[in-house]
Amino acid sequence: MSLEIFKDNTQLSDMKFSDIKDIILALEKEYSIENKDYLLNIGSILKKDKRKTVQNLSDRILRFIKKNEEEINRVMDMYNFDKSFGKYTYIAGVDEVGRGPLAGPIVAASVVLNLNYNSDKDLILGIKDSKKLSAKSREELSEIIKDRALYYNIAEIDNDLIDSRGIGWCNNEVLKMAAIDLAIKPEIVLSDGYAVKNIGLKNEFIIKGDNKSASIASASIIAKVYRDKKMKGYSKKYPYYGFEKNVGYGTPEHIDGLKKYGPCPLHRFSFLKNIL
Repeated sequence: MSLEIFKDNTQLSDMKFSDIKDIILALEKEYSIENKDYLLNIGSILKKDKRKTVQNLSDRILRFIKKNEEEINRVMDMYNFDKSFGKYTYIAGVDEVGRGPLAGPIVAASVVLNLNYNSDKDLILGIKDSKKLSAKSREELSEIIKDRALYYNIAEIDNDLIDSRGIGWCNNEVLKMAAIDLAIKPEIVLSDGYAVKNIGLKNEFIIKGDNKSASIASASIIAKVYRDKKMKGYSKKYPYYGFEKNVGYGTPEHIDGLKKYGPCPLHRFSFLKNIL
């Protein structure tokens, strides 16, 4: 349906509410700051319609614009945070997932973003600490990040090495692997929470970095999506522990399965001493 219907002095009374709403939803999906005034103008036209439902769409537009601008500013601050460390071309954010589970690997990711945005369309909106996102949002964002990142890398260490070397060593090692094995050598590595030892690269650690840094948040998301998918796949081979739901963490269902069936080859035996 043509968007000409939203020009000034256009009569909307012969249009169905559902058709008008569909057009608004389509416009929201393509929204950017550049067409803010256009969308606001549509809202003012809808406000004059006699139907309360159509008038409410005008209020929806205002709420949408406000929420979108807040998100743009939030993510822009994350990009600017990364840029504040210096005029680097390749800034890598690294983060890990899977330090605490009873089974499965520990996984880390590194991400190098293009931090030189020209408009809101250049930003990856929605990025944040992966634990604060729904599974669906994480999966969608993971694909966007991998598509738009300059470089990314995923590394993992299995449960056997965790048992033999300890989770502390493996945690540091997997972060180091994720950064060092990038296709390019990053000029600086931003890590979440603590420094990466013996990395051989300039490294800055940020407390709660996955809430502050665009690069770290992006790494957090793709690492978690990768590991969750892997653990859900393992649940088909080892169905007694609920891996498809708990991805290896020690939920009651998981512990019940351990006590009834014993551990499987994915379990970290060094983590089970107080359970079995």
